Amino acid sequence: MPSESPVVADLAEQDLLDRIFPHLPVGSRTLVPPGDDAAVVVAPDGRYVVTCDVLVEDVHFRRAWSSGVDVGRRAAMQNLADVAAMGARPVALVVGLVTPRDTPVAWVEDLARGLGDACRPLDVGVVGGDLSSGPVVVVAVTAHGDLEGRAAVRRTGARAGDVVALAGRQGWSAAGLALLTADRGDVDPGLVAAYRAPEPDLAAGPAAARAGATAMLDVSDGLLRDGRRLARASGVTLDLDDPAVAFAADLARLADAAGALDADARAWVLTGGEDHGLLATFPPDAPLPSPFRRVGTVTARTSDLVQVQGRPPGTTTTGWDHFAS
Repeated sequence: MPSESPVVADLAEQDLLDRIFPHLPVGSRTLVPPGDDAAVVVAPDGRYVVTCDVLVEDVHFRRAWSSGVDVGRRAAMQNLADVAAMGARPVALVVGLVTPRDTPVAWVEDLARGLGDACRPLDVGVVGGDLSSGPVVVVAVTAHGDLEGRAAVRRTGARAGDVVALAGRQGWSAAGLALLTADRGDVDPGLVAAYRAPEPDLAAGPAAARAGATAMLDVSDGLLRDGRRLARASGVTLDLDDPAVAFAADLARLADAAGALDADARAWVLTGGEDHGLLATFPPDAPLPSPFRRVGTVTARTSDLVQVQGRPPGTTTTGWDHFAS
């Protein structure tokens, strides 16, 4: 007999899908929605951007800390940010879900709600995927985007003299994770929310492309680590401005959490990941599109891929690495 609060094992696969699909948007670019072996999505540009990412329980999230809605929103946003970082408009997601048999059906429905909450305002369809059982929850997302006739903005185009700019928050997710780890989430629930479900400004990606961005990426693993990736790809060095000025608003918001944990807010800003802001470079005479703000300059390659005020960053931690952290 199914329990009053059913778990995944109480339902057949199709019954579980019938619980999920009502929460997922189809999107205006979808010609054939879920129900066949594959969806069909309009690609008027003739090209499409595609990326994938995986969230693994107890590596990327903990169910004790995050609701299904949080995980769904996070899974969507971190993939949509990668699409935006290419200068593209996100149009569709495909989601694979692995879940233990004892997972409450309500949690899975909440995951679908979170995906829908993230995608619906952006007219992004969740157009298919797969279900499987396994020892922990795994959410695998493939995202597609439309370049709308523009060239993709890659990591390879930064040149000496360009302005380095950032759209979005920096350090908030790292601070939220630190608060949760210390069981001090009460200090700043807003930072905890930023960790559980980031809210990048995805419109900033196409705006940067239209404004002539020379290079761009999604800051998922920390400003220093991802900045080095962009600098290496372009053969340059990124020289960041004084964090006390360039990230003054972020540092002010992080101050209470840093004080409560005896932590370094500057380190959260420089090395914290998963805020999913967009780091971009622009020609020196190009007006920065909203919401980008200047955070540094591009120089000729030096011994340091990223500097802070012309010097090494002064921290041995550079950001998240799945296999070294």
